[in-house]
Amino acid sequence: MYTEKVLDHFSHPRNMGELQDANGVGMVGNAKCGDIMQMFLKIDDDGIIEDVGFKTFGCGAAIATSSMATEMIKGKPIDQVMKLTNQAVVKALEGLPAQKLHCSVLAEEAVKAALKDYYDKNGIAYDPALFPPSEHSEA
Repeated sequence: MYTEKVLDHFSHPRNMGELQDANGVGMVGNAKCGDIMQMFLKIDDDGIIEDVGFKTFGCGAAIATSSMATEMIKGKPIDQVMKLTNQAVVKALEGLPAQKLHCSVLAEEAVKAALKDYYDKNGIAYDPALFPPSEHSEA
């Protein structure tokens, strides 16, 4: 049912935990399945994701997608991170069962919610279209 990569990221999640010095924090949740993701970003003065952490309450797929998303954005500039898609997370995990695809959407939305929080906290102007309303209620 799950790929080896999904099982590995579930069993050995990368970047798990809260960052005390995060300057961007986003939280999203899915009331239907009960998954809640919180993403923590430490962004340096050059707009590079210096460090990232996550806390996820949910199923194995939710933990695996959170872990993989953090691996995909760490060390990257904000403009690249903004292009992260749930499809890219699924591809990096070598697939997810159809009924678990919503977990990858949550991972994408958590990253973008943290970026939006960073912009808001720092008074950085942005195009609101880059942050459409989440299809998941905020947790």
